[in-house]
Order: sequence, then C-alpha cells, then structure tokens
Amino acid sequence: MSDEQNKTIKVLIADDHQMFIDGLKALLKREKSIQITGEVSNGADAYEFIRQQQPDLLITDISMPGMSGVELTRLVKLNFPEVKVLVLSMYNDREIVSEILMSEAEGYILKNTGRQELLNAIHRIADNSTYYSNEVLNIMMTRMKKQKAIEKNTAMLTSREIEIVKLIMEEYSSEEIAEKLFISKRTVDTHRKNIIQKTNTRTLVGLIKFAIENSLVDFSQ
Repeated sequence: MSDEQNKTIKVLIADDHQMFIDGLKALLKREKSIQITGEVSNGADAYEFIRQQQPDLLITDISMPGMSGVELTRLVKLNFPEVKVLVLSMYNDREIVSEILMSEAEGYILKNTGRQELLNAIHRIADNSTYYSNEVLNIMMTRMKKQKAIEKNTAMLTSREIEIVKLIMEEYSSEEIAEKLFISKRTVDTHRKNIIQKTNTRTLVGLIKFAIENSLVDFSQ
C-alpha cells in the first residue's frame, strides 16, 4: 500500500439528499483510513468548504440546487486541482458521463454500487489514480463506438453534400438551396441523387432518419 493510502483521507460529501449522506457516512465510518470532514447539500456550499478546508476528496452528486456537480467539479479542478473528485450519481446518461469526463473528475460510479467498489474507488483516487465503474466505462465505450460509426457514415459524403442534407432537414426546397449556396438547381438535384445513393435511404423519411442517427440535425435550436 502506498503512502497516499496509509494516510487518512479527508472527505467532503456533497449531496442534496440527507438520507443518502447518512447512508454514505454509515458505509464509511468503519474505515480508519477515511475521515468525513464535512457534508453539504449544494454546490456553492461545497465550493466554499473546499476553499476554506481543502479536503483530499470531494464525493459529489450531479443534480444539486444552484450549482450542479458538473459545474462544481470544473471549478474545483480549475482552482484546487489537488482536491480529488469522485462523482457518485444515479445518472448513467452518455452525455452526462461525457461531461464528467471532460470536467476531469478522477472517478465516476453509480449510486447502486456496492460498498467494496466505493472503497476501491476512494483508495484508487487517493492513490493518484482514477476509477470509473465498469457500467460507466461501458457507457463511454458505447458512445465512442457510435461516434466512430457516425464518422464512418458521414465520411462517404462530401462537405457540400453534408451541407445540403442539413438544409434539407431545415425544409429548404431545391430551388432555395440553390439560391442559398449560389449553385444551380440542377447541381442541387445531382447532389440529392448522390446523397440518396450513398446513404441508401431512397426516401426523404429515410434521409431524415439517417441525419438524426448521424447527428446531422440539431434539435436544440
């Protein structure tokens, strides 16, 4: 066991459910190497505690009032990089997992994990390593595979064809696309024909499905 694991790990818990905090404290209280130095119910209080006390490890949920766990993690890693972060959440959404990874948290496990995995995560992180549970890793791998599939599918289209697909999704007619791109309608029609052949979609509905599956259309706007 390393020196990092031999020393007492000072832990701050941030979660807006007191019952969960109490349960987590009960799981950890028998561990002589772990000391719960604080508990807070929101991100702002967690950040203030870290600013004043600088614990070794922050265990945080994602969904909290005011400042989310993702925002908290980003702030902590920016201003107190020596403080480790373990996200313990019920969320297993691919987008959220990616956000946590990008925020540079050292670990992410789900709340349905067992006591031993929680302890493994805490000690691994305290030992300057990382710990992402198998379920979380599988989510990340699925996202990576999907992204590679998207890249493969869209690689067969030229940049002009992708541009035209996006305009089709915005319900532009061939005439309107031609005017917008300063090309002839005949050229647009040729591109549309090539797009249908390359994507093997045959119909507009099929093309819409292709565009959605390959992230060529943005519904957030």
